[in-house]
Amino acid sequence: MEPWVRFSAQSQAKERVLRAAQYACTLLGYSLRKNGASPGFLASVAQLEAHLSLGRKLFRLGNSAEALEAAKRAIHLSDVVLRFCITVSHLNRAMYFACDNILWAGRAGLVPHMDQEKWSQRSFRNYLFALILNLSRDAYEVRLLMERETSGKPSQKTGSSMAAGGNGSDVPVGRSPVLQRLALRLQLQLRLLSRVLRNNPPLLLDLAKNACDLFIPLDKLGLYKTGPGFVGLCGLASSILSILAILHPWLKLKP
Repeated sequence: MEPWVRFSAQSQAKERVLRAAQYACTLLGYSLRKNGASPGFLASVAQLEAHLSLGRKLFRLGNSAEALEAAKRAIHLSDVVLRFCITVSHLNRAMYFACDNILWAGRAGLVPHMDQEKWSQRSFRNYLFALILNLSRDAYEVRLLMERETSGKPSQKTGSSMAAGGNGSDVPVGRSPVLQRLALRLQLQLRLLSRVLRNNPPLLLDLAKNACDLFIPLDKLGLYKTGPGFVGLCGLASSILSILAILHPWLKLKP
């Protein structure tokens, strides 16, 4: 299995480039349709998008094995939350890629009577579950870093002390003390969150990538319809972020 995993890792960058091109075609097709482009040109863009999608699926034929190997490594993590989120996420990714491989076989004509819509829905469901777990892992890591940041600065003013002093507050004086304390506490938390993400580029990149990707299965499954333009923009943005993580390995969130 290891040689196949190595081959899959080598083809990952090419798949990301094809993915970026596919969602760029989705966004381009939406823009052209809004601007009244000719049906023939729109059909050509849609055909190019379909060919890019089929090519991507060819590059992902070995990704199920890679995801299973990643799950085997993650199951030994000491942190129980990270162990659960990462392991189950990789297992869902493995099922997502397996469904995607079956879809590729159907669209390539190898399985002519396959119900492509059913397998597409199964694929996107597994993709959605994996993204939810990835975002849960990101949120957990953010919380740990915020707690570490605050524990390392015991002299930092709390929202209550700032509200009591009244000076240095951006909250209008006319508000009640309770609202002032809540607003100040929220303000401090947002500043802390901004500082934590700014100091941890891999976590920020992973969070942004997963947040962008989340809208794709939500739209495809009909859970939250956003339209092809927004889906194309989110897919293009997440693909560019993924390419950055491949080009600069230090930007990849570990473990």
